Amino acid sequence: LVSYDKESNSLITVENVDHDLSGVYRTNFRTGDRKLIYRHDVVDIDAVLTDDESKVYGATLMDGYHTLIFFKGENETKDRIKKLKSLFPGSTISPSAESDDSTKSTFMVSSDINPGIHYLYDSTSDSLTPLGKYWGSIDYSNLSFMEPIAFKSRDGTTIHGYLTLPINYKKGDKIPVVVNPHGGPWARDRWGFNPEIQYLANKGYGVFQMNFRGSVGYGRKFWECSFKEWGKSMQDDITDGVYWLINEGIADSNRIAIYGASYGGYATLAGLTFTPDLYACGVDYVGVSNIFTLLETLPPYWELGR
Repeated sequence: LVSYDKESNSLITVENVDHDLSGVYRTNFRTGDRKLIYRHDVVDIDAVLTDDESKVYGATLMDGYHTLIFFKGENETKDRIKKLKSLFPGSTISPSAESDDSTKSTFMVSSDINPGIHYLYDSTSDSLTPLGKYWGSIDYSNLSFMEPIAFKSRDGTTIHGYLTLPINYKKGDKIPVVVNPHGGPWARDRWGFNPEIQYLANKGYGVFQMNFRGSVGYGRKFWECSFKEWGKSMQDDITDGVYWLINEGIADSNRIAIYGASYGGYATLAGLTFTPDLYACGVDYVGVSNIFTLLETLPPYWELGR
């Protein structure tokens, strides 16, 4: 459930009931008509954008990069966001607040090489005023781009992910790489600023993140095919990604580390156990080493997730 549109007496929802990928729907309470507003071809909907009157004007998704989709129809908030987006190409625009008369609004601009800068926009004067930025002491020119990648796993499944290379990397260089599987596992790696990834890249490491099967955001089937596949096809996706990186001539096969937290920590232990010759070392941070012990010792605030 996203919102209720009073004008049309309709409920706005994000669903994947009749399709592998989630879409934005409008259901009219008077007629019972259910209409698809938007669905992407590759990824699920991240969030639906609404104005102060709960009117839907767009959606966000993560198809490699952060993407804004605007729906048809007139909407002042949509027009303002579109204008701001045009001023900061290649960045994520995150609205935060606006004045009662909608002439002034605050928002944040961020990207893979920008931790975040807050601005005030005045539509009457069409002016932008910087309000402050995160990690102001960091020289943003020293940060590395996070590039979306994709490869085929051994059974033909397409696996998406990200590769961050040191800023002094030259094509043909074979460099040490840190493979960084995400936790969850029902989560996903996303494009954007990540201080840990930037730290490793700044020290000369390539950082390889992949959304192995079971990662969310790529449809129901991609999620469901991970069931009971810990240490099996889910781990194969990680292993096959490492071989892909070696075959691309980027990774030095003798200097590959694996490091992850939670499920990523489990994947680290599994990688060191099942493919010990692939990794020079590994770091398991709060990783799951025994699923039975995990379930038996869940803290109270985790009970609803059991």
